[in-house]
Amino acid sequence: MLKKIVALMLCLTMALGLGLSAGAEASEPTVPKYVFMFIGDGQGSPQITAAQYYLGTLENPDATMPTPAALSFTDFENVGLMTTYDASSFCPDSASTATSMASGEKTLSGVINYNVDKTESFKLITEYAKEAGKKVAVISSVSLDHATPAAYYAKAQSRSEYYNIAVQGLTGTTLDFLGGGGYLQPTGAEGDQQDLMEIAAENNWTVVSKPEEIRALNADSGRVLAINENLAGDQAMVYEIDRIRRAAEGEDIASLADMVQGGIGAVDNENGFFMMVEGGKIDWTCHANDAATSIHETLAFSDAVQVAIDFAEEHPEETLIIVTGDHETGGMTIGFAATAYDTHFDYLAHQTMSFEDFDKEIAQMRQDKATFEDALAKIQEVYGLTTEADQPLTLNDEELDRIKSAYELSMLEPEERVLGEAEALAYGGYEPLSMAVSHIFNNKAGIAYTSYAHTGLQIPVYAQGVGAEAFNGMMDNTEIFTRTMSAMGLEK
Repeated sequence: MLKKIVALMLCLTMALGLGLSAGAEASEPTVPKYVFMFIGDGQGSPQITAAQYYLGTLENPDATMPTPAALSFTDFENVGLMTTYDASSFCPDSASTATSMASGEKTLSGVINYNVDKTESFKLITEYAKEAGKKVAVISSVSLDHATPAAYYAKAQSRSEYYNIAVQGLTGTTLDFLGGGGYLQPTGAEGDQQDLMEIAAENNWTVVSKPEEIRALNADSGRVLAINENLAGDQAMVYEIDRIRRAAEGEDIASLADMVQGGIGAVDNENGFFMMVEGGKIDWTCHANDAATSIHETLAFSDAVQVAIDFAEEHPEETLIIVTGDHETGGMTIGFAATAYDTHFDYLAHQTMSFEDFDKEIAQMRQDKATFEDALAKIQEVYGLTTEADQPLTLNDEELDRIKSAYELSMLEPEERVLGEAEALAYGGYEPLSMAVSHIFNNKAGIAYTSYAHTGLQIPVYAQGVGAEAFNGMMDNTEIFTRTMSAMGLEK
C-alpha cells in the first residue's frame, strides 16, 4: 500500500512539474524575427490626414458626406503619440530626431549619434541587431548619406559630413543592404578622395541600379548597394507625382515600394532582419509648401509599408512593423480662412508635376523669354488654375496680381532679383512663381502652411505584429529605441 502511495505521489509531482514547465514555456516572451522601422520624414498627423482625405475624396466622388480613406498603416491596432524635441529646440531637425530613434539619446540639431559635447558617440539599434545575428537594411527615397538613413549606420559630428558618412556605411560591418537615392559627395567635398563606387567594390558590395535588377534581388545577391538609376535633384529618387506621370508615358522607374521589396529579397534569412525605411521627400515637399506632391509622397510611403504588411501576412508570428515620422514640416493645416469650413481635395488631382519639375518649366520659360500669357497657359496645364470665368479653379484679380509679381521675379536670373522682406517671406528662398502658384492652389483646396521649416508638433506612432502593444500611449522619441529594443529582446 505504501509503495502505491509513493508511486502516486511521484506521478503527481512529475505531472505538476511538466505543467509548470509547459506554463513557463508558454509565458516566455516572443520576440520578432523580422523588424520594419518606417520613418516618414516631415510626416506628422496633417500629412497623413491630408493623404487620407485626398484618397477618400477621389475614391468616393458621389459620397453624401466626407469619407476619408485608410492608408496601409492607419488601421494598425496599436497607436501612440511621440514628442520630437531635441537637446536644443522644440522644432528639431532630422539628424537629432533620427539619432533619438536610432540610439535612444538626445542630441543637438545637425548632429548624428554624438552627444551634445560631441565627445562621445552612441551605439545604434542596428549594431545591436547585427550582434544578435540579424541582417540589416537601410532604405531612403533621398540620398543615402542624408541625415535619417545616416543615423542608422553612421556617427558624425555634423550631418554635412556626407563623404565621411558614406564611407562609414560602405566600409563598416553593420549594413547588408543599402538602397534608394545616390550620394551627395561621391568623391568628397573637394572631389579628390577615393570614389565611393571603388570603395563599394573593395568591400564586396553588389551594386544594382535598374528597376528589374532591384525587383529581382534575392538571398544569393550578397551585400547590396541599390542606387536607383532614375534620380532627381540632390541625388534623391524621383518624386512620386513625377514617377506616376512618367510611368504613364511608358518609363519604368523603381518606386520606394520596389526598393523595400528588393531589400527584403536581399536580406531575408533564417536569423531575420532589421530594416529601416525612410520616406524622405515628404519633408522636402512640405518645405516647399507643395501639398499635392506631399500627398503623393505620403501615398508612396504607404505603398512601401504595404510591402511589409504583405510580408508579415506570410510571417504572422514573427514580424513587427513600426510606422512613424521624425518631425512635422511646414506647419501644414487643413482649413483655410477664405474657404471657411470647405475643403476641395479633388482640386489637388489637377496637379501633374512636382514643384521641382515645374521649376524646370519656369527655367525654360525664362530662357525662352515667355510672356505672362505663356506662363498662365503652362500654369493651367500643370495645375488647372485658369482665367476662364466661373470655374472651380478660376483665378481672381488678387490671385492674378500675386502670380504676375512672382512671374516678373522668376523671369529674372536669380542673381538679378531684389527681394524685400515681404517677398523673402512669401517665397521662402524657392522659385517665386512656383511658390505663388502652390500657395494659391493649396488655398483653393482648403490647405495652408505656416512655415518653410520644421515644426514642434507631436507625431503619431503606429505598430502591428509581435510586440506592437509596446507602442501604445504617449512616448518620447528616444522611447522608439528603448521600446523596439525591448520588443526585440535586446539589452543596451
